[in-house]
Amino acid sequence: MSAASDNTGAGRGAMTWPQMLALAFGAIYLLIGIIGFFITGFDNFFGNEAGTPHHVDETLLGFMLNPMHNVVHIVIGVAGLVLSRTLSGARTYGWLLAVGYGAAFLYGLFAVGKEWDFLNLNWADNILHLVTAAVGLVIALGPVRTAVDRRSHRV
Repeated sequence: MSAASDNTGAGRGAMTWPQMLALAFGAIYLLIGIIGFFITGFDNFFGNEAGTPHHVDETLLGFMLNPMHNVVHIVIGVAGLVLSRTLSGARTYGWLLAVGYGAAFLYGLFAVGKEWDFLNLNWADNILHLVTAAVGLVIALGPVRTAVDRRSHRV
């Protein structure tokens, strides 16, 4: 498959906007996941604010964290960095964000404040998950203008 047929910009150093957005979201989520471990450490891996005896109430910018939540951020971040290399990969990443964070939003509607909430979510997390799912849809479905080769081919 040629670079033009995949719209990757390979060979020209150019990236499409869905690739750039996937790369940016991947880098941000990876960074947040790494920073999260400096806040939570590795204790109480699945602990949450309502949990007993494993009460965890660490936050980053108002978002609840636990080590499991950090791992999820790291995995999502690495996936964004890897999949942003091609347009089709970025589109796949968009669908992963849309479906995964859409499901996380639905999970959070029921899990906030419950002892069984293994991701330690709060309402700020739920809003962020909904926004991230929407961004995923934009990456997956947004139009990309492709350049047309206007050179004539003479035999």
